[in-house]
Amino acid sequence: MKLDTESTKPIFQQISDEIEDAVFTGAFKEETQVPSTTEISAMFKINPATVLKGMNQLVDTGILYKKRGLGMFVAKGAAEKVRQNRQNNFLETYVKPMIEEAEKLNLSKDEIVGLVERGYKYE
Repeated sequence: MKLDTESTKPIFQQISDEIEDAVFTGAFKEETQVPSTTEISAMFKINPATVLKGMNQLVDTGILYKKRGLGMFVAKGAAEKVRQNRQNNFLETYVKPMIEEAEKLNLSKDEIVGLVERGYKYE
């Protein structure tokens, strides 16, 4: 995990994003325990309440769950839930605005697909 203290993104959100990314990439497997708020706060020398706020966001979205007295664990199906959330975010952030701009340019669906395919050639 890494945090950027110079970022405008709040620390609790960075923590939430980093844990979510670790779940998505498989670094934190389903039904396994994630590092405690104390461990993370000590690692980054930040307030445990800040860490807990980030973790509670993931609890609220069903990515993590709490086991009383034991800590936080990755929920069953969490990686798929993250994938679906990211796919929806991708649609809203990139695809819909792209289509809106394409309509302004009077591009057809086939022309848009052709441009996307051209973009893949630059990889």
